[in-house]
Amino acid sequence: MAGVIQRAERGELAAVSSRRMETARAYAEKHQVAQAFDSWAEMIASDAVDAVYVATPTSVREEICVAAARGGKHVLGEKPLASLASVDRILAACRAHDVAFMDGTHFSHHPRTAEVQARREEWIGAVSLVESSCAFLLRDRSNIRYDTELEPMGAIGDVGWYNMRAAVEFLPPEVELESVRAVLRRDEETGAVVGGSGELRFADGSRSTWSCGFDSPEGSMDVRIEGSAGEIDVPGFLFQDADGSARITLRRKQARPETIRVASDEPGSVLMFEDMAAAAADPALRGRWVARTRRTQRLLDAIWQAGLDDEAGER
Repeated sequence: MAGVIQRAERGELAAVSSRRMETARAYAEKHQVAQAFDSWAEMIASDAVDAVYVATPTSVREEICVAAARGGKHVLGEKPLASLASVDRILAACRAHDVAFMDGTHFSHHPRTAEVQARREEWIGAVSLVESSCAFLLRDRSNIRYDTELEPMGAIGDVGWYNMRAAVEFLPPEVELESVRAVLRRDEETGAVVGGSGELRFADGSRSTWSCGFDSPEGSMDVRIEGSAGEIDVPGFLFQDADGSARITLRRKQARPETIRVASDEPGSVLMFEDMAAAAADPALRGRWVARTRRTQRLLDAIWQAGLDDEAGER
């Protein structure tokens, strides 16, 4: 993220903190950061910092986000958060101190997402299904994703978040969740959740099916949106091409598939920091990002609990 922040026109990488000063200084030297701290609390107190990107493990993220907000700093918190209750405590602190909050979901900021939202009904009619996959292969059990204390939800939090965000972004807004089904897969050695799959059903009759994991040799990060008049494929929905653009494949009934390229000068990660800077400057822009965070975390909590319930039923 250091290089990404430096590419953003409205942001500057002013400081970095680590638990050890030598690590912080080495990072600061590598990325030409002006200040290094061996305490996140001291960094938050620095007048050089306007906003804090909290990229710590999930288990300690709330503490730092709340402290940053109380220190008058805008907060960009990596995903996932520990729970919806945790999100709401962070948001309460941000509101009380008039600072912005945003989660670290890149693809939400790429113009491809906005293009699909704006034109999905025109293209394919009423949306009935969002099908998403978000999986890759990670065998290194020393990776933090396998640590059940630091990352309690494992793959559900790490990549399942993106499945839930796809449902939030591509289903009609504010649809009410009606039922949840989820099955978890665990690593035998560590007990960490390494994958899962399931289905969300909503009150308007729409559905979202999902699969995620870091136990997939093939890897898959795609979204398919089905409507009454066709479907939209969003390949590699977390990414974009080298020139910043991203593709959509439109399949309408009785028509040949059509590939649409959505232009962008920057990838979604850079645009995320641009949007964060805009929200910091203008409180009127904050609500839509907060709403996305809360809806995503609510769905994530629901599939996590459904998965635990499924495990309990099997014992």
